[in-house]
Amino acid sequence: MNLQPISGTPALKFGGTLVIGDLHIGLESHLLSKGFHIITRTWDMFNSIAAASEDCKRLIVLGDIKDSVPGTSKQEYREIPAFFDRLLEYFDDVDVVRGNHDTNIEEFLPGGVRIRPASGLKVGDVGFVHGHTWPSADVMGCETLVLAHDHPAVMFRDGVGKITTEPCWLRGRFVLTENERFDRLPSEFIVVPAFNRMLGGSPVNVRGEPLLGPILNSDIIDLEGARVYLLDGMDLGRRGDLILDGRDRSRWKRK
Repeated sequence: MNLQPISGTPALKFGGTLVIGDLHIGLESHLLSKGFHIITRTWDMFNSIAAASEDCKRLIVLGDIKDSVPGTSKQEYREIPAFFDRLLEYFDDVDVVRGNHDTNIEEFLPGGVRIRPASGLKVGDVGFVHGHTWPSADVMGCETLVLAHDHPAVMFRDGVGKITTEPCWLRGRFVLTENERFDRLPSEFIVVPAFNRMLGGSPVNVRGEPLLGPILNSDIIDLEGARVYLLDGMDLGRRGDLILDGRDRSRWKRK
C-alpha cells in the first residue's frame, strides 16, 4: 500500500484511511496542576483531523487517547466521548489501538468505535501498533510496521546557540527477517509524530536520550540508518549523521 504522510500534518494516509497517534486528550489538566493555565486544544485537534480527512472513510488512532495515567481527569471524562462522537460523523469506521495511557478507555468511547488490543491491528500488509509493547506475530508478519508512542522530534541549534525541536517522522529498515520471537519480521518501520502539538517531542538525534518501546530499543532494526523527515516532507538524512552529543549539543547546527 502507498503510505503517504500529509504535508504539514502529523498524519499518515493510505487508500481511504487516515492514521494518527498520541492525542493525549486532557493534557491541559495536567499542565494546570503544574501552574500553567491553557485553554483546551482538543477541538483544534478535531479540526485538524477533519481538514486532513478528505477522501478518507476510516480513521485509525494509534493509542494514548487519554493523557492521565493512572486515573482520569474531569477534562477527559468531558471531552473524549464528545470528541469521538464527532469523529464518527466524519468517518464510517474508527479504530483505536490501545496505548499505555488507555486504561479503561472503553468507558469513554462510543459504541461505534472499535478498540484494538495493544498487540496491534493488521490492514492488508501494514501493521499498526502504539509501540509500548511487542506486537502480535500476525502484526509483525506485515511488510510495514507503523507505530507511535515516541513523539519523535529532531533537535536543532542555531547560530546564536538557541536550541529548538521540531516534530519529525522516522522511517527505517529491519535488519533481520526473523528472530527467536517472530517467524517473520517487517521490512520497514515508520514512527508517527504525536498528533497533539502541545506534547512537543522527544529528540531522536541526541545521544543519551532513550527512545521508547521494545522495537526501537532492539537489534532487529537499523536505527542509525533510519531517515528523519520534517512535517513538510524535508528529508534531513540518516539519524546517525544528525546525532548531537547529550553533553555538548552544539556539535551540529541547522544549516
